[in-house]
Amino acid sequence: MRLRHIEVFHSVYAHGSISTAARALNVSQPSVSKVLKHAEDQLGFKLFRRVKGRLAPTDEAHALFREVKEVFERLDSLKQAARNLKTGEGGHIRAAVLPALGLGIAPEAVARFRAAHPTVTFDFRTLHYDEVLRGLYEHEVDMALAYDAIQHPRIAHFQIGAGELMMMFPRGEFGPNPPERLDLKLLESKNYIGSGSTGPVSELFSAEVEAQALTINEPITSSTFYMAASMVRFGVGVAVVDEFTARFEASEKIDFRPLSNPLRFGVYCMHLEDRPLSNLSQSFTKVMAEVLAERAGG
Repeated sequence: MRLRHIEVFHSVYAHGSISTAARALNVSQPSVSKVLKHAEDQLGFKLFRRVKGRLAPTDEAHALFREVKEVFERLDSLKQAARNLKTGEGGHIRAAVLPALGLGIAPEAVARFRAAHPTVTFDFRTLHYDEVLRGLYEHEVDMALAYDAIQHPRIAHFQIGAGELMMMFPRGEFGPNPPERLDLKLLESKNYIGSGSTGPVSELFSAEVEAQALTINEPITSSTFYMAASMVRFGVGVAVVDEFTARFEASEKIDFRPLSNPLRFGVYCMHLEDRPLSNLSQSFTKVMAEVLAERAGG
């Protein structure tokens, strides 16, 4: 049986008449009759007989309907899945973010997206910058959100936000009213909590330190910005971190300021060139962009 045969047979069997089935399918009665007859010719047996002016299913039709009903339900499920993909309902998003973005930005974006699309599921993981390419190559994730984009012929990317580096410090470290921007030279007289992680933002900071020929006392390094921020909270020293970490960690004990010589970076979405993002994933990146814009400079 062809798909059209199944659809017409199911409708005639369920409604008990050709006229009602035709209205349900939004086609003419002759069209339904023609398809039904063609189905019977293909099958080699009758599906309905006229009994006192009404259509009555044959024994073969009763047996066939049990199978057709299951197929028809699966077709309905397929149609619904297609509608969900088109409207952004249902579906699954697999994404990776830098640990700094996983602290507050990504969770807030997921919460907003799920509020609007409660049937969407997520598989989120944090990856360091040098792990992103492997995650995409091995199809562990469909997209990665990071500071700066990996320059690689197989990687496509687009910018979804921007930020800058901030100096984090215990309140009172630079007096009761620190200036609006702080000079990196101040780090020379402080215990600096460095970031041992690789990546464009760390390289941006290192290049500036080298350009200014600064000598910084760095007794402690951490692998993530949020760990460095946590150490600031415990009074270990001063750190330079991305602004999203700084704003998330700010409290009665911790303050932060941008640098007098601004060090800015972009936030990018990356995916494999030959695996374009689904409509659902594209919609999620727009929500991420909204959250980033609200938190940057907020």
